Amino acid sequence: MGLPFDTSEYIGRQERVFAELPDSSILIIPTNDRKIRSNDVGYPFRANSYMLYLCGWMEDEGIFVAHNHNGNIYSTLFVPERDTKKEIWEGIRIGVEGAKEWPVTNTSAIENSVSDIQQMIAQSDHVYSNIGVSQSIDKICESCSVVHDPRPIIDPLRRIKSNKEVQYMQEAANIASEAHKLAMTKSSPNMGEWEIQSSVEGYFMSAKSTWSFPSIVGGGSNATILHYKSNDCIVDDGDLVLVDAGCEINGYASDITRTWPISGSFTEPQREIYELVLKAEKAGIASCQVGKPWSHMHRVVSEIIAQGLIDLGILDCDLQEALGDEANLDGPFRNFFMHGTGHLLGLDVHDVGGGRQGDPGAPQSLENGMVLTIEPGLYFADWRTDIYIPERYSGIGIRIEDDVLITTDGPVVLSSSCPKEINEIEKIVGSGI
Repeated sequence: MGLPFDTSEYIGRQERVFAELPDSSILIIPTNDRKIRSNDVGYPFRANSYMLYLCGWMEDEGIFVAHNHNGNIYSTLFVPERDTKKEIWEGIRIGVEGAKEWPVTNTSAIENSVSDIQQMIAQSDHVYSNIGVSQSIDKICESCSVVHDPRPIIDPLRRIKSNKEVQYMQEAANIASEAHKLAMTKSSPNMGEWEIQSSVEGYFMSAKSTWSFPSIVGGGSNATILHYKSNDCIVDDGDLVLVDAGCEINGYASDITRTWPISGSFTEPQREIYELVLKAEKAGIASCQVGKPWSHMHRVVSEIIAQGLIDLGILDCDLQEALGDEANLDGPFRNFFMHGTGHLLGLDVHDVGGGRQGDPGAPQSLENGMVLTIEPGLYFADWRTDIYIPERYSGIGIRIEDDVLITTDGPVVLSSSCPKEINEIEKIVGSGI
């Protein structure tokens, strides 16, 4: 296991963080605690994203601690010692000596962390830590009069991706695109949602990757449930299936959604809704220009969705009434498109930095180097009784999502190799059976 970035890139990140902190500050970033699934079986471990960002430590039981004094930064990475008896069961660890290759001033055994960190805190005027990640660090920080949250400082820095970060995200998008295509080729009527999931996630594994979030595979009206997770139903002949799935490379995520007819051909009502969502998605992507307000892409998409619902006779009102309040866009079109248009993407699939529509701290405008998703959708759940669902569209749920890099030359769709045109989809679905 090596570092995915040059040491200089990590050091640069650390320096940018400490440039925002007062002198005599200590920054304590633990990785995630391991979580028990059942008895002595744990959930798969994934390192804390702030740990990955600042020093690249991927193993468990790591603590990154840094402090500044007179403009100099001193850092220590606490990690487990090598232990032959444990390694026989769980694998060879990097250890304290091996960790010296990491972008820190010093390394030390995790057994020393409590006393050493307490001593460092006593010598510092300001304490910063991401509370709630590690029980042991939370306990150490209990004695501090004030513990500051470092996320408001680090999160904006994570918004802008370096060339190397973009490279990993492009790789993750390529893998996810191929996984979606494979699932399309293997699709056939009356197959299980779980079978489609296995095609997607099996491809992730074959590409030495892993999912960046639990895959959503919803057939028929299950596609109208935004975070559907059961994936245990049969997709009936004539139904659509919505697959929202992504993978990660060195912690960096992709997030792609495609919707296709399990039989290989869209019905006329399905086609009408799909074409509307696709039109909105393309316009949303085109709107992703440097300097445009963060809210602009959502407005562009919403106007197209709302007008399309009017044109299809689903809404009986004018565009302004359909959109609702000018600032909030909370009109009746939201009965069918109830989520935001996109979110930032990076070390977290819903990446930090105010990266979802309406989040506090959202960036004022799009900047060169941001990566975000564009993902409009329309959902006509046949199980809803709170609103009128036209019979023609009952049970249809469609979302189309791509990963987009913001550049000064215009948006770059990292997931462009994943089919989304109707003729492409109808040609590929079922072709691999």
